[in-house]
Amino acid sequence: MPKVSDEHRASRRNEIIVAARRCVIEQGFHKTTMADVIRTSGLSAGAVYGYFKSKDEIVAAIADDALSTIDELFDRILATDEPLSPATAVRIALDYILSLAEQPGGDLTRVAIQAWAEALHNETIMATASSKYRLVRGKFVAVAERAQKDGTVDPDTDPEYIAQVIFGLLPGFLLQRLILGDVTPDSYSAGLAALLRPPAPQSR
Repeated sequence: MPKVSDEHRASRRNEIIVAARRCVIEQGFHKTTMADVIRTSGLSAGAVYGYFKSKDEIVAAIADDALSTIDELFDRILATDEPLSPATAVRIALDYILSLAEQPGGDLTRVAIQAWAEALHNETIMATASSKYRLVRGKFVAVAERAQKDGTVDPDTDPEYIAQVIFGLLPGFLLQRLILGDVTPDSYSAGLAALLRPPAPQSR
């Protein structure tokens, strides 16, 4: 029997993830079944179960893939010597989130929201989400440390605390975008810039 290449396995795995993402976006997490994923993927049940034992594993893989790419994005940015303020880092992350939302096959951020809710009582998804979130938040620690060296952020504050706040801005954007529909990277970045701008001196 010919050996299956790593490229083929990666391609097949991605086919299943794309199919599952489409199902979750269209039907919601709880209504989506493995049978739906198998049918949408066009693969056999054996092929799908050969990669994922359950729907939970597939949803965890969707989250893992999305967060891995933002992790890689910040690795590339932090590898340069370009100035990188917390506000700039947030804007980069927002533009990335919007690119995920506009991918063919449906808005991936809708899956992310459902995965967050499911993670509260699902150990498989929680394990993936928590490890990846810590990894991504660690990139914002590096952003905070660079800003402290540049003198744009208080050097006496623990950069972990700064990273917690920066990272927390992203779910807030996502929820408002999906539920209220009136927030954009431009409006969010403008509001953040206004909050971070030192107040003008009062005239006497």
